Amino acid sequence: MDEPENLMVINGVLAFDGAVDAERLREIVRRRLLSIRRFRQRVVRDRRGRAAWQDDPAFDLDHHLVVEPLHPDRPSAGEEDDDEALRRRIGGWMGEPLDPERPPWRFHLLTGYRGGAALVARLHHVIGDGIALMLVLLSLTDLDPAGHPAGEAIAEAEAEAALGNPFAALFAQAEADFEAVREATERVMPEGMKLLLHPAQALRSAGKLLRVAGSAGALGKLTFRRRDPRTVFKGPLAVAKRVAWSRPLALAEVRAIASALGGRTNDVLHAAAAGGLRRYLLRHGEPPERLVFRAAVPVNLRPLPEMARLGNRFGLVFLGLPVGIADPRRRLVELARRVGALKRSAEPLVTYAVLGALGRVPRFAQRLVVRLLATKTTAVLTSVPGPQQALYLAGRRIRDLFFWVPQAGRVGLGLSICSYDGQVRVGVATDAGLVPDPETVVAAIEEELAALAAAAGI
Repeated sequence: MDEPENLMVINGVLAFDGAVDAERLREIVRRRLLSIRRFRQRVVRDRRGRAAWQDDPAFDLDHHLVVEPLHPDRPSAGEEDDDEALRRRIGGWMGEPLDPERPPWRFHLLTGYRGGAALVARLHHVIGDGIALMLVLLSLTDLDPAGHPAGEAIAEAEAEAALGNPFAALFAQAEADFEAVREATERVMPEGMKLLLHPAQALRSAGKLLRVAGSAGALGKLTFRRRDPRTVFKGPLAVAKRVAWSRPLALAEVRAIASALGGRTNDVLHAAAAGGLRRYLLRHGEPPERLVFRAAVPVNLRPLPEMARLGNRFGLVFLGLPVGIADPRRRLVELARRVGALKRSAEPLVTYAVLGALGRVPRFAQRLVVRLLATKTTAVLTSVPGPQQALYLAGRRIRDLFFWVPQAGRVGLGLSICSYDGQVRVGVATDAGLVPDPETVVAAIEEELAALAAAAGI
């Protein structure tokens, strides 16, 4: 699904409280990340064009972990200057493909960011989806500066193989204690645990009728639904990208809004995102009355014990964003209704089957289907519940965590929601030719969240 204008690379940021010891970080990456075989493998193709994983015979960690100053030519002029420099760096990297001859990931440790450092992780989606990669992060990190792993210590005899961490044992495909992994996930990432349990169980329990009759109906609906309307968010794409991210939003406040107005935490954030896009359209002379366009939303279909395989096992639902509704409360109610209907549909299974089948057809057919799906959506919208306590890497506290989802085909807008340590960040990635100012979208989303808080009396 890679195209020059849309690379299937997940870009994320870990922002640290202070300077990071580069050699200590390198040793942790060597011991913990490289114990996962996938991170030492590259993608190769046989004579028939079929892709497979192969150990990289010339693996070089120096290529994959790069240390560089955020401001190579001058000192920092303050936090806003640091943020702008980070935005430029990440936007530039979004247009640069990863080396196809090497394992498809790279870490950039940027020194001098907000008095500390920022680790920019670039991982091709072929390695894994968002939930799997969040568990990989837990295998890398600790719960305190002294270095106690995020999963807590396990039996001494297993400590060397599992690196003292049940998540590390899971990905190293050692004799993983899934009960220990489950308990650690529930403790550190409770919302993520729900995501790992409920969607897959609900879809399995839907039975044969949903899988056969329901899937046929969903496939027809997916194929013949109308194209999304033309707005400033749709159009020919360029290679250049732009990124922005929100200020930290208090997760407790978002939950309080959901409790007061109805719906779930994600419904509130989705309603704020839809309202922010509405505000952006109004400011650019596009009246959004009665306008609805779709966002492709990933749905996890894989239970926890299967996460060790990495890769991707998710379906998509196409959520209509009611940007034409001006009232924040009414918009939230309508979004919650639409999400509820999608939860009962077979759409995730159908899109998962379609995406899986694409890998077995000629390249021209792959591109045709990907672009067909892209005509029916304006944005990719993903929400990844992260750890709800502070994590440490190389002895430094991770102060912030945010990321940007890749967009396939001709989709030029990505909205990424990530919670961490009691806060939520919203990342916005745009095509530079369509939306050159994603920070304006972010500000509009923040305004809409404030409007929802006011409606809730908060």
